[in-house]
Amino acid sequence: MPKLKVALSGAAPAEVKKLVRECATRAFGSFGYDFDGEIGVRFVTPSEIRALNAEYRGKDRETDVLSFPMCDFYRGEATITDADRDMATGRVYLGDTVISLSRAEEQAREYGHGLARECGYLTVHSVLHLLGFDHEDEGAEKAAMREKEEEILKELGLERK
Repeated sequence: MPKLKVALSGAAPAEVKKLVRECATRAFGSFGYDFDGEIGVRFVTPSEIRALNAEYRGKDRETDVLSFPMCDFYRGEATITDADRDMATGRVYLGDTVISLSRAEEQAREYGHGLARECGYLTVHSVLHLLGFDHEDEGAEKAAMREKEEEILKELGLERK
């Protein structure tokens, strides 16, 4: 069974970090890869995520989560070569995720569900971006991503109420 190393940084309660690690691991594990992976997850302030959103996406506004993929995937499918693997560990570095915990708290209140559901959703959503899912158009791409998100969240007991 492939494993995912989740390197966490930034300020967040221990229970949120545990949940994020579990959600990322479940999202990665749902594809049955034949390689181990690694991601970085950083919790940031509203001003930090706004600056990153402006710099990397040209959108000068706060957002909830950003993903920075390092490998080429398409809807979870990848061709991994030896060059993609860390020589010492054999793991494939998938990329980085940045989460604004304060925005997650606001959205949890706004959508009427708990912080666990919101952090779980943002984590799964971001990991799927690292694995080649997208939602820029309103068609099949977005539908495929939403379906996979809800499948994983249901397995975690974090489905929509």
